[in-house]
Order: sequence, then structure tokens, then C-alpha cells
Amino acid sequence: MNLSAHPHRWFSGSCLALFVLLGTSAQLCCAQTTANTESSLVDLVLRNGKIVDGSGNPWFYGDVAIDGERIVMIGSGPIRGRREIDVDGKVIAPGFIDSHSHSDWTLFQNGNAESKIRQGVTTEVLGEGFSGAPYSGEMKAKLQQVGEREVAIASFDDYFEALEQSTISVNVASYAGICNLWQCVMGYSFDRPTPENIEAMKELLSEAFEDGVFGLSTQVMTPPGSLATTDDLIQLCSVVRQHGGVFTTHIRNEGSLVFDSVDEAIRVAEQARVPADVIHLKIADEKYWGNMRGIIEKFDSARGRGVNVQANVYPYTRGNNDLSSIIPPWAHEGGTDKLLERLADAEQRAKMKVDIENGLENWYNHYTAVGKDWSRMLIAEPGDYRGQTMDQVLKQKQASGAQGDNLDILFDLLIEHRGGVSTVYAHHEERDMNLALSQPWCSVGSDGYALATSGVLREGNPHPRSFGTFPRVLGVYVREQQLLSLEEAVRKITSMNANKLGVYDRGLLRPGLFADITVFDDKTVIDQATYTDPFQYNRGIELVIVNGQIVLEGEQHTGARSGKVLRHKSK
Repeated sequence: MNLSAHPHRWFSGSCLALFVLLGTSAQLCCAQTTANTESSLVDLVLRNGKIVDGSGNPWFYGDVAIDGERIVMIGSGPIRGRREIDVDGKVIAPGFIDSHSHSDWTLFQNGNAESKIRQGVTTEVLGEGFSGAPYSGEMKAKLQQVGEREVAIASFDDYFEALEQSTISVNVASYAGICNLWQCVMGYSFDRPTPENIEAMKELLSEAFEDGVFGLSTQVMTPPGSLATTDDLIQLCSVVRQHGGVFTTHIRNEGSLVFDSVDEAIRVAEQARVPADVIHLKIADEKYWGNMRGIIEKFDSARGRGVNVQANVYPYTRGNNDLSSIIPPWAHEGGTDKLLERLADAEQRAKMKVDIENGLENWYNHYTAVGKDWSRMLIAEPGDYRGQTMDQVLKQKQASGAQGDNLDILFDLLIEHRGGVSTVYAHHEERDMNLALSQPWCSVGSDGYALATSGVLREGNPHPRSFGTFPRVLGVYVREQQLLSLEEAVRKITSMNANKLGVYDRGLLRPGLFADITVFDDKTVIDQATYTDPFQYNRGIELVIVNGQIVLEGEQHTGARSGKVLRHKSK
């Protein structure tokens, strides 16, 4: 059969296996089946779209037909829909997959996932250091309000069931976070785990896989994740390999030791024989800006010898952490109450000042990373300092009679707010971020939350990535800067992230796959959220479909909550 001889026929679900095997442009087609005749009436047809199918193949014009939860045909032809929408040349793409999100608990507050749906996101991947579970052993079960009930969450099965019962507009997948595993076994102690402790963590991780997590996520920059050695990570990843999962990591040091930290991530992946994904790859110390090429060479070298190591980035040059990250790691042992005691003790303060000014071995120091420049720290929360840079806060405190130097005022501020002052740090640069983003093994994740411009989720001054990540990629880095082609950018936010997880029924426009779809105007799509005014939705995202249901239409959320929990199937 000459497949290229019929460019105006539809792809039907029956030809999915042949289509995927060929891996060719969707302009090729195959014959109809009796189950999907040309006279079939389906639920929805998107007409006259610029189809960017997620594979990286060139775009083409055509229609997409949906019946129930799945795509049934792609192309152009006489099939009819109970509803038809003429998208008038706008881009029809797979729904965007956010490979790194922190919406673990905000989805319970508002399952509409407004700031993500309005970016075109249809699937969020959760879990970094901490995750939705487990909560057992030294960690008490977490109580979560679900509708009118309070639910105790101990396992991932509990967490996933609670999410489904609360109903959500996006699909959700999750990793198990090393901080949960560690504290379930070790509590708030900084003691080294015994071999029996490590085995207990491995058992918890295995149970998480059986409940459906996709891998192990390790935030090893700050405690408790930073307490894990490289060998600890390799041991835990033996469980990841056993279950066919993924190792994803926020590396140990993104600044002065970024090269060593990338080496560690590669070593874990290589020795444990697991795929790895480095979370929000960056060089976050001004002394080392301009050296991304060296990091890329490490990735390319590892991949050249058969190590499946990849990365993701967010398209911004500032990151979000807490002012407490300026406090040396040793001062955090025992949890918040112990930290506050040390902050109030004159002798401990003096020791902290020396360590903050001079640094400690293997510690990523946010203060020195931004050149000890308080103006490069923007307060996100609490409300009384929201939107001010730290130098402005210091001047305000000094004018009000605050005693001591700048670090004393920092310590007092942390005591005043029980150790938590959310802060956006200007610590990396556009040149390095662009170089990382343009690599074929680097995808996109927001590192943000599902928030909203009104209601309970309009709080503080969050990083704009929670609202603008994906439209920013399409508007700034595709249309304005032409760093990426449209097809390559869509691949980085759809099929590439699906493939990292091992999810093969989403992330592409193919007959037979789930109908997670985003329609956008590639001529106007752009982010509008800023660092000082983040609560702004985007322009150009016109239609979002999750599992066949329209969730966003005409820039209005329909209220549909058709999202699902996606569960990994272990080997």
C-alpha cells in the first residue's frame, strides 16, 4: 500500500501500531476500518488546525476527532462530530506535561488547577524532596480535607485516592521524595542511617512503586535530603531499577560545586543503571556564569557511553527558595523549633555569621551565590514584606530601630516568621539557561504550583513560573528569540516529558491515545506574569482538553474536572 498517496484521508485508531512503528509524519494515512467509517459521528472534531503532533515532525494542516476519552482520527475528511470547533489555523498540540511541579497540596484547595490549565498544562508531575507520601514511622499520617471529610494520608495509595475523590482538572503523576523516605525512618535527626535504616527506606520506596509512583526524586541540596551520600542514593536506586522507574534529582550544589554535583547525578544513574533527569539545570552562582558548555559536555559524554541522563529547565533566571536557606545546614537539625532556638542564641549567631560569610564545604550558599547582594532577593511571603527586595526590608528595619548588622536583622526576621520567608533569588543568567534549553535532552518543567488569581490560592508573591512557564517558552523562545522551532518546543513540553516517565499513551497526537490537547495561537501566545505582579494569566491559550473533556474554552475554565491520577506499572 502506498501510504503517501492518500494525503486527505484520516488516521483511524486501528492503524496506531503501524503509525507508531513508522514514526513518520501524520500526513501519511491508512485505510478506515468498519468500526470507524467515514460516516461515524464522534463527540468532538477540531477543524482546520495547524497540527504540531509532539514528535518534532513538521506541522501540517488538518483536523482532530475525539470520541470519549481518546483521539480517534487525525487528518481531513468527512467525519462528523456532535460538536465541531473551527480553530481557524491555530495550533493543535498535545496537552503540555509539566515535568516538575509542586502542586501536591494546592490541588486539594482548588482542583481546577487554574494557573496550569490556563498555560495549556494537562498533566503535572509531582514530588521533589518532599512528596504526597509516605507519612509513616517517625512522620505522622498527614490529615487532609477532602470535600466534607478529613482523610489521613499515610501511603501513596491514600494520597492518590484522596486526589481522585477531591476531583482535579489535570492529570497527576508523582515521584516519591527522598525527604519523606528519610524522615519516616530517621525523624529530624542528622545521624547517619544504619544499614537497617537504609533497608527500611528501600522498603518504603518499593511500597510507593507498588502504589504507582514513577520513580525516586532526590532534593540533596538541603536537609534532610542532603544527608544522603552518593552511595545511599545508589542503594535506593536499586529499588528504582527493580521497578523500572526513574531517578530525578535536584543536584547537591548548583553553584560553586555544580560540576561535581552533575558528576554525582551521572554516577548514580550509571552505577544503579537507571534513567536520570536533573531538575531545573542551572549554574546558580555568578562566579561560574558562562560555563554551561562544560556541563553539557558532561551530559553528552555520559550519554555517549550509554547513560540515560537528561534534564529539565524553567525559562527564567531566578529561582524560589526561602531566606532560611541562607542559614548553614547544621543549624536546621531537629526541625523548626531547634532552628529558632539557635537563631535566638548569641553564640550560635556568631558561628552562623562566620559560616554564611565564608561558606562551608559542600554547602550551596544562596547568600554568596548572588554576590552577597541583598537587592537580588525578592520577598514572596509573608505579606508585610511581599514584593520588596531584601535590601529594602533591611533599610525599613533599620529605620524602625532594629539592632545589629544585616545578618542579625535576617535572623530576627526568620524568628519573627517562624523560620519561613519565601524568597526569589536572582542567581543564574539567560545565556546559560538558553544553552541548556536548546539541548535535545533538555525538556521544560515549571517548578511551580497550580495557583489562581482569586480565592485561597492567591497568596503571597509567588514566582511567575507558576503562571507563565509554557506560554513563555512558546512566545519568547520560539516566536521572539527563535531559539527553538515551534515543533521542537512542543516536543520538549509534551512527548519528551511523557517518554521520561515511560507514559506512552499521552504526549502525542495519535489515534488511540488519550485526548489531552491544547490549542493555542502561535502568533500571540505569551506569558504576562512578572516577578512583582505574578497573578496574571496568559494570552493565546484558547482551548484545553483533558481526557476528551473541554476544560478551558475562550479563556474561561469550564469547571470540568476530568483529570486522572496516572499510576506507574512496575515491572
